[in-house]
Amino acid sequence: MSHFESKDADAYGFEEILYSKADWVARITINRPHNYNAYSTPALEELATAFRDAAFDDQVAVVVFSGAGDRAFCTGGDVKEYEALYTTRPRDYWKYMKLFRTYLESIVNCGKPVVARLNGMAVGGGNESQMACDLAVMAEHAWIGQVGTRVGSVAAGGATQWLPIMIGDRRAREMLLFNGQIPARQALDWGLVNRVVPSVTKDGSFIEGASDDQVGKARKGEDGYAIDLSRLDEAVDELAEKLLGQFPECVRYTKQQVNFWKDLSWHQTIGHAADWLAIHYSSLEPWEGMRAFVQKRPPRYMEMRERAASGGSSEFLWGPPSIDCAACGAEGIPAAFEYCGSCGAPLVESGEPGGDEADLAGAGVAGETG
Repeated sequence: MSHFESKDADAYGFEEILYSKADWVARITINRPHNYNAYSTPALEELATAFRDAAFDDQVAVVVFSGAGDRAFCTGGDVKEYEALYTTRPRDYWKYMKLFRTYLESIVNCGKPVVARLNGMAVGGGNESQMACDLAVMAEHAWIGQVGTRVGSVAAGGATQWLPIMIGDRRAREMLLFNGQIPARQALDWGLVNRVVPSVTKDGSFIEGASDDQVGKARKGEDGYAIDLSRLDEAVDELAEKLLGQFPECVRYTKQQVNFWKDLSWHQTIGHAADWLAIHYSSLEPWEGMRAFVQKRPPRYMEMRERAASGGSSEFLWGPPSIDCAACGAEGIPAAFEYCGSCGAPLVESGEPGGDEADLAGAGVAGETG
């Protein structure tokens, strides 16, 4: 008996994703529409398991990867989870990146062609996820984008590596530095996807080339407009049917060969990226960027620049740990503190700052207490 016998999809008992296998096609769907299909840490483990199962199952020829609903394919990692868990334990973000790496590599190394069914926006790690796939079909109301530099992170989990290969250096820099929205037709023109299909209807009839206003009304279900993914499913099924008409061993090795540049850029950088991001999560930028996201407010981008320009600390919230308490001997107290956080003793004399004045001014909190 083979160790790789087909296993029933329901046997896994997944909670964060949907998984099914029928008619030579495995369908893997991120099932977190309440979070715009952002993947959680458990979701990454479930996704990697599903892709591994599909890769090993000889009754699967094609994998279709999508998100639940019609708003989002995937919006990357759960920023609320990042803010709650990883900005407080940066070393754990290194572990998280290992799970994320395993997940993306399970797509790239699946051995079966993977078709991304872009039923909605693909943002951040969602774009990286669809780029890991072999082919992509996109609903016209959807869009693609990156968000790393806007939330205090770097899109080094596939985007910095693969965007230059797929769309060229200048376009990649524009996406990565500006974090703008790339609408479906532009994504097709740039080579981010293979097909774009109508998904906006008016009184039941599809609209070719829907305007932004029509897309907005369709998302809200106003004035007879609606989102309909039936043509998306038809296009995905058509690609799957074409892929079934190829020799499986030749398909697998073709995928392996075409992966050369993707593999090269990935393996040259991803280990370094995981370590750098884990270290970076101990600094001020991700703390501010992700809190701003969770609190639904604009991040204080310029404060980082102003701190550095004034000679202060743009790395630490309350300045560098540079003060010692003469009263109790506590060490490494942040430069902006006026009182010891251990014993409460004053760290200033005659109303003058106890730390370097430039550090205090740069922290923007002179006169506050720790």
